[in-house]
Amino acid sequence: MTQRPIRRSHWLCRVTLTLLIVGGAPIYITDATALAQWPQWGGLQRDFHAPVKGLAEKWPEAGPKRIWQRSLGEGFSAIVVDAGRLFTMYRKGGDEVVVALKAESGATEWEHKYPAGKQATPAGKGPHSTPTIEGNIVYTLGLSGMLCAVDKNSGQLAWSHDLVKEYNAKPQQHGFSVSPLAYKGSLILPVGGADYGVAAFGLTDGKLLWHMHDFVNLYSSPILIDVDGDEQLALVVGDRVVGLDPRTGDLLWSEPMENEGKMNISTPLWGPDKLLFVTAGQVGSMGLKLSKTDGKTKVEKAWANDKFQVSQGTVVRIGDYCYGSSGLMGPHFVTAINAKTGDLAWQERGFAKANVLHADGRILLLDEEGVLAMATAGLEGWKVQSKVKLLKPKAYTVPTLVDKTLYLRDQKDILALDLGK
Repeated sequence: MTQRPIRRSHWLCRVTLTLLIVGGAPIYITDATALAQWPQWGGLQRDFHAPVKGLAEKWPEAGPKRIWQRSLGEGFSAIVVDAGRLFTMYRKGGDEVVVALKAESGATEWEHKYPAGKQATPAGKGPHSTPTIEGNIVYTLGLSGMLCAVDKNSGQLAWSHDLVKEYNAKPQQHGFSVSPLAYKGSLILPVGGADYGVAAFGLTDGKLLWHMHDFVNLYSSPILIDVDGDEQLALVVGDRVVGLDPRTGDLLWSEPMENEGKMNISTPLWGPDKLLFVTAGQVGSMGLKLSKTDGKTKVEKAWANDKFQVSQGTVVRIGDYCYGSSGLMGPHFVTAINAKTGDLAWQERGFAKANVLHADGRILLLDEEGVLAMATAGLEGWKVQSKVKLLKPKAYTVPTLVDKTLYLRDQKDILALDLGK
């Protein structure tokens, strides 16, 4: 990576410009992360926007061209992509496995295995967390709290921590699910428990850098935001939304958001208008307007709407509207909501609970029954161009799109599809 600085700089600039046009959000990527095409949960900005152009306008009845398909195993860990390799996690017998696959063929390059632990969850054996790539290391979190740093080229373990044994982390009812966040030489991770609600570890050696708070029931992955020039960590914990200093873990602000069971799972979204969009369970969604006054962060609750309920899936913001699969135990609706006002624009039936991804002016949707769809969405509603069933239930993993290739998985298989024209 460091041997070709001119090409690296060109890639960083191209990615930045594309994201400014497509996502409309500020850029917070580090130089190393910029080299990975899909380096972490939610992509470059954790907002589920893929900087891809030239997608086909419609698919054949059988679906997009299948590049390859192979067996993998249990787990809901999403797929990250870097330098011609895919990285994800799965369960094999009594082990959790971190795996590197060749992007062009799906062939295994290496695996790192360790005992999975005995924890069972209502959603399955896991793992649930998505790897994070930073530099030459892949960082992973297992269902029972095993944090690993693995060399992305060789699969050799650089360092690891058992969060439960070493830091008395409180095991999660649905297993450890958050995806680590790399920030300026540190790996930030909601751990859970007394004084270890959130912690930061050194990227290279795993040294504990700081730990703060007593947060529990941690399922939502944190994001970085910029509030009037101040970098902050936005995180949804069991009963509230908080802003932390990513350098120290100090609490900067807090806003209540309590659901039944105190579980907030979906990742928040940050907009160019300094509005933080948060959604979860029965309480629905809310928009928080953030600003700095006299060195302190001011939090204004701009709106709340209990009709847009995304308990687990992803949401994308396109312009002034957010789109996602709303609903709890009953029917689910693809829903559009105004991010500035909280007003519902429309709701459409036709899919089970789903994850969404935005690219090239379309929304890619994968529901839990394994149905993949491509649609356009706007104020006029939701128009499906193509729809095909490709996977088996429970297909909870959000797709990954890199260079017009879409990567999908269920509890048995992983496959690559060509979405190009």
